[in-house]
Amino acid sequence: MKKLFAFAAIAFVVGAHAQDFPAGKPVTIVVPFAAGGPTDRVARDLAEALRKPLGGASVIIDNVPGAGSSIGAAKVARATPDGYTLLLNHIAMATVPTLVRNVPFKVETDFEYLGIVNDVPMTLISKPSLPANNYKELTAWIAANKGKINIGNAGVGSASHLCGLLFQSATKTEMTPVPYKGTAPAITDLIGGQIDLLCDQSTNTSPQIEAKKVKAYAVTTPKRLTTPLLKDLPTLDEAGLKNFEVTIWHGLYAPKGTPAPVLKKLNDALKVALKDPDFIKREELLGAVVATDGRIEPAGHKKFVVGEIAKWTPVIKAAGVYAD
Repeated sequence: MKKLFAFAAIAFVVGAHAQDFPAGKPVTIVVPFAAGGPTDRVARDLAEALRKPLGGASVIIDNVPGAGSSIGAAKVARATPDGYTLLLNHIAMATVPTLVRNVPFKVETDFEYLGIVNDVPMTLISKPSLPANNYKELTAWIAANKGKINIGNAGVGSASHLCGLLFQSATKTEMTPVPYKGTAPAITDLIGGQIDLLCDQSTNTSPQIEAKKVKAYAVTTPKRLTTPLLKDLPTLDEAGLKNFEVTIWHGLYAPKGTPAPVLKKLNDALKVALKDPDFIKREELLGAVVATDGRIEPAGHKKFVVGEIAKWTPVIKAAGVYAD
């Protein structure tokens, strides 16, 4: 009987705290990357959009970079499960279990899933001197130059590295990876002709495509983009590389064990934020598409991530390249 009363008392306290959430305390979103990068910008836009639906609560950003995002993610996995510490991470949630062999958490069981925020498309581009002018011609050029092609990336585990790995796997073509310390030096060398190809986020490549400093062949989304600059680029799928899809999606997470009422408040606030016109406009300026499908629900979010883990694990293992 005493145990029953104790359990009831704990449940009452947790329920009371959940009803008050967020009770005058700031909500912290941990970003597992450095300030100023694409994920950090998404997080800051989201923090602004979440304030109103969270009753005017302060939403602050805590940048915890390192080890392919696993340091920041581990911090949230260990945090008190009360809703005041959240994680915003991108595709790394699906790749870090394989890229980091000693990852200190389990993506599928150590987090509560709150919803996907957005998708950032990728673009396949080349050095300006490459003779191919469309994807069909690029395919012929790749076939004629097997063993001599290099493909740049912004470092192991980066979006461009992952896209490059999947492109090689899908085309059954081994290319020499050329890692850089960030996207900027990779694009500089692409423009200069030191590397042949690069597959990177439209947020990074659009200025170079617009200035005609690189050649652009396709986007990695299932449908063509509607932005004026990229609307005429085919998808890789329609260009002939079937079922090829890579987007750099961002999702919001809480520590495992966060009370259900708090999770509902957070998910409800997220769904309001994703409809905020200012937030949508800011994401469009980043080249991102705000999520509107079933992935904005916790169950849909988790199902999607599990599928992404299954997609990326064999690709990364086949490459044999790790972040640790």
